[in-house]
Amino acid sequence: MPSSVMPTPRMSDSDGHPSPTAISTIGLRKSYGDKTVLDGIDLRIPAGSVFALLGPNGAGKTTAVKILSTLIAADGGQAQVAGHDIATSPDKVRAAIGVTGQFSAVDGLITGEENMLLMADLHHLPQREGRRVAAELLDRFDLTEVAKKPASTYSGGMKRRLDIAMTLVGDPRIIFLDEPTTGLDPRSRHTMWGIIRELVTGGVTVFLTTQYLEEADELADRIAVLNDGRIAAEGSADELKRLIPGGHVRLRFSDPAAYRGAAAALGGVTQDDEALALQIPSDGSQRALRSVLDRLDSAGIEADELTVHTPDLDDVFFALTAPTAPSQTQETAR
Repeated sequence: MPSSVMPTPRMSDSDGHPSPTAISTIGLRKSYGDKTVLDGIDLRIPAGSVFALLGPNGAGKTTAVKILSTLIAADGGQAQVAGHDIATSPDKVRAAIGVTGQFSAVDGLITGEENMLLMADLHHLPQREGRRVAAELLDRFDLTEVAKKPASTYSGGMKRRLDIAMTLVGDPRIIFLDEPTTGLDPRSRHTMWGIIRELVTGGVTVFLTTQYLEEADELADRIAVLNDGRIAAEGSADELKRLIPGGHVRLRFSDPAAYRGAAAALGGVTQDDEALALQIPSDGSQRALRSVLDRLDSAGIEADELTVHTPDLDDVFFALTAPTAPSQTQETAR
């Protein structure tokens, strides 16, 4: 691969307008001894989106974050973050990003406010500006009332909020959140989700690693599943779910005649004579659903109830990361 600077590709947003790419990698590789952790990772993450990287423990998620945030060097490949090459312009990358790791960077021996002011000093903000930014962020993350208390007295959720608030002192446009809700109770986790959504609404790009599949489903515009050092699959949550067999459309009827007519018209269905229900294999796509409805319309039959069942991200995760999963070839959901 040529060593010239990698061009910054552009994608389109939901309105069809070009979106700059916040993070891009080509062939990113990293090994520790004889263990290959990242084996040629290609990513394109649009600005102002949430990207989730999933994978089992030890899959290389944290290694990817450390490389992209310039904490460690890659063994090969290229990467740009905020338009800057991570190898040749690491200082510019660091100036554009914020990182919240698996373990809180909060100093429990000092107050929440003092933690914020320390970050302001590290970003070389003038004293008055630092105090203003700290106060605004403490208020934004609902920490004003406890700002004068030692951070060691904070709950897990409060420490996480303070951790992210500290990350935002430098006004980063790209934030790496490495398993940010690990150990949080469900209420604190949902609070964190709201914070992440607010960040993206403000134009921030979020690179999220998580082991909570529901979290990726809730937050991410695109998801990649990392397994054996490679991207096993990438796409939206719905696209990934359609990769896994087992999806179907279920039709229920109250009229036995309509039920029998639908079974004949559709063919190849699983029948439940007691419930007057039919199950038709489907990937859950609009095209597949339209095909079923068109065939029913042609037969002059109307179902009383229609439900679409698709595999969830748990099914996707287990299928793609199982020992026998075909992870050696990257597959992109379309």
